[in-house]
Amino acid sequence: MLRSRALTALSGAAALTGLTLLTAPAQAAAPSYVALGDSYSSGTGTRTYISDGTQCQRSVYAYPSLISSAKGYSLTFRACSGARIPDVTGTQLSALTSTTAYVSISVGGNDAGFADVLTTCAQPAWMSNCNGAIDKAQAYINGTLPAALRSLYADIRARAPQAKVAVVGYPRIFNGEDCNALTWFSPTEEARLNSTADLLNGVTASAAASAGFGFSNPAPAFVGHAVCDRPEWLNGLSSPISESYHPNVAGHSSGYTPTVSPALTGAATTVTATTLALAEASTAELAADQSRYAAVDASIRPKDFRAPNLHSPAARAAAARAGVNVNDRASVDRADAVWQARQDAAWRAGKR
Repeated sequence: MLRSRALTALSGAAALTGLTLLTAPAQAAAPSYVALGDSYSSGTGTRTYISDGTQCQRSVYAYPSLISSAKGYSLTFRACSGARIPDVTGTQLSALTSTTAYVSISVGGNDAGFADVLTTCAQPAWMSNCNGAIDKAQAYINGTLPAALRSLYADIRARAPQAKVAVVGYPRIFNGEDCNALTWFSPTEEARLNSTADLLNGVTASAAASAGFGFSNPAPAFVGHAVCDRPEWLNGLSSPISESYHPNVAGHSSGYTPTVSPALTGAATTVTATTLALAEASTAELAADQSRYAAVDASIRPKDFRAPNLHSPAARAAAARAGVNVNDRASVDRADAVWQARQDAAWRAGKR
């Protein structure tokens, strides 16, 4: 009788357990986070990239990976080095769905040709027209970029109607000095380049507000951490060259992550050793996930800064006109100072 009762009790317990298993709610899926944009979101500058069969230079040390690791989000990492607004529209927005919970995006710098502007301004003044390059970029930012961003943001909202969207800006790169031996940025040029970043951030913030999106401006966080600062959160002239003038690991963990996370998640995210470990552990998963987009990502070409080459035919022709001996650094620098003063004076006169 006791054995019969025990079997009956066990049978009842088993049935109850089975019922519990059948009726227990399934574990909720991790919130979907889609990271869109260019090299400042992909992680170019961190020197460590996932092997996803692309040239996008996506890094687990970039702020999208760090935020998703800290918060337990499911990351679709579409940001890609070199991306312009048409690239985001054509290759990245397909990752958005009606269930996407979070979106971040930085874009506009490549559209304004910022890598080419930096390349021009890094050259000695006797062989370049930095002010002209900056003027052209600013004209694009003021005249063409606003409508392009409004259209892009409307498309994001249509594809991800429930998502919380954080639009991300750009830091000021320079601190007023040039400590790199093979570049010739003047203080005036650095100030104008920083002002151009401010202009880009202002136009982007306005378009984001019109779309109902949050805007994260990293410029304040990077004060004291620009190129040539100590510690430096932005790489100066680097090897390989693609690392130049982009946030490094510290720039993403200490600059971008606490700046972007409040607009995206509602609270600032602090990167801890655990966060880094989780991000590093996601490498293989992220690589496998993004490799399925490799064919479309192949259409995007990185927009790299190019170091000055004083021995190119164009440089030698400019040197001949300016009376410069390109094999004599003192001659190069003396002429640069003279021509830079002339260009600064002409620019100031044009502002009057």
